[in-house]
Parts: sequence; C-alpha cells; structure tokens
Amino acid sequence: MDRPPSGEQYGIAHGDQQATIVEVGGGVREYSRGGRAVLDPYDVASMCDGAHGTPLIPWPNRLADGRYRFDGRDYQVALTEPAKGNAIHGFLRWRPWGATRHEADRVVMATTLFPCTGYPFLLDVSVDYRLGEDGLTATTTATNAGERACPYGCGQHPYLSPGSGLLDDCDLELAAGTRIVTDEQRQLPVGTEGVAGTAFDFRTRRRIGSLTVDFAFTELARDRRGRAWVRLWGPDERCTELWVDEAYPFLEVYTGDTLAPERRRRGLGAEPMSCPPNAFQTGERVIRLEPGASVTARWGARLRA
Repeated sequence: MDRPPSGEQYGIAHGDQQATIVEVGGGVREYSRGGRAVLDPYDVASMCDGAHGTPLIPWPNRLADGRYRFDGRDYQVALTEPAKGNAIHGFLRWRPWGATRHEADRVVMATTLFPCTGYPFLLDVSVDYRLGEDGLTATTTATNAGERACPYGCGQHPYLSPGSGLLDDCDLELAAGTRIVTDEQRQLPVGTEGVAGTAFDFRTRRRIGSLTVDFAFTELARDRRGRAWVRLWGPDERCTELWVDEAYPFLEVYTGDTLAPERRRRGLGAEPMSCPPNAFQTGERVIRLEPGASVTARWGARLRA
C-alpha cells in the first residue's frame, strides 16, 4: 500500500520495544514489547477506529451541542457526534501532522491548529514520543501562537492491550475514587459518585467480566512521582500499565463496546484528560492559555517486566 489511510508511518524502537506513530492524527498506531502488544493496534491498511491512539485537542471527550462561551463570546463548532448532538475530541484527529524530529527511539509530531469556525484561535501543538527503559512516554505541548487568550484542554486515546482474548477475562486496577456519571442518551455529565461499594470500584485488582465501562474517573491516587496508574492483566497474566502526570486529573475508561463487532472489548481505552467531559461549557479545569504561553502534559505506557 503506497499511501495507507493513516498516512506516513514513523517507526521507533528501543531494545525489544517497537512503536509506530502516524501522520494522520499524530497518534500511536501500535506499540509492543517482545512481540506482545502493549497498546491495542489497528491495521496499517485500515482507518483509525475509535480514536485509537490519537491526541484530543483542544478538548477531550464531549461538548454538548458543540456550544461554549469564552470571554463573553458565544461559539458554535460542528457536531462530530451528530446522533447525540455533541462535538467530540476536538479538531486534530484527522489532520495531518509532521515529524519535526525523528531518531531511532524518538519522534516529535507537530501540527498547527489554525483558526476555524467556532474556534478562532491559533495553536501550535507537538507530541514528543520516546521509547526508553520506562516504556513509551508521550509529552504534549501546546503554545498559543495567536494574539488573544484561548480555551484549551487536551487528552489522548490509547487502548491498553490484553494480548489475545477479550477484556472479559482481564483484571483491572484503577487508582480512582470518583466516577463522573453520565446520561444514557448523550453521555454528558449529570453528577459524580464515589466508587466505593459500586461496580466501578477497581482500586484493588479485580476481574472486569461483562461490565460495560465508558466513564471518566477522577480523584486519582498518585505515587511519589505524581503519577496515577491504570493496570490491565491479560489472560496471559502479563500486565500493561498506563500512567498520567498531574496535568491529567481525569481518566476516561472505555471497554470498547460500541466499536465494530470484531473490535469490541479487545482493548481498554485508558484516556488521559486534562479536563472532564463537557468542560468547554462548564469551564471546569479549562486552561486559559494566554498569547505566547505554553502548557505541557505527559503520560506513558509499558509492559510490566
């Protein structure tokens, strides 16, 4: 295939680790260690499905009616989830990104979000992907290249791999104390609940079984380095792990039940988010990025040794 749907493929490697970063959307198409998938891949001959591996900028998750207000002005963006009346995951999932630096174990992908309908701001964005002894690290940096402040949030959409088999046979550990509850029709926030005593309490390792999950979690417990963790044990008893730094106070967890039948429940969406669902409307945790200012967030994934 001369031009795959995900565009140029940028391979990086470190020891027995390999990853492929793509031009379309600037995301991770695959990441493995010793031949065992760490992040659930999609085929090079296929379009990216379910936002696999893509950065979510300038907001992650859903925006009700595609509407928001910032600095006294009302804005309307296109509805990219029209059946639910939402705009979802920002603007950059299908835009071309370019490699500004490509080494054996590192690639820096960059793009510019030019002013567009509903978001008349100018952002320079890059994601620095590196492989090392600690696995894959992704560092996202956004700079306001315009002349006025803009609203900003970010996320990314990797799926932890169970190896072979389904999530039903996997164990999950998620260091989160609170779930953001959403309505069934539009998956917009309607409140929060503590996970204690509920089906969504994975603060200690336990089986996922047939549970359907597509919720954001917060109140993340962190280690001494400020990292919060999601851990998935596959049927092979290998553990894939994802961490987020303190720039990401929210994690969306998604069992993939709405993907195509052959893709469902074969990867666990573990999505770092700097702000919660519908944040552009509520203003919660939205970053006011001043002209010339930059903001950085980091997450990483690895296969536990």
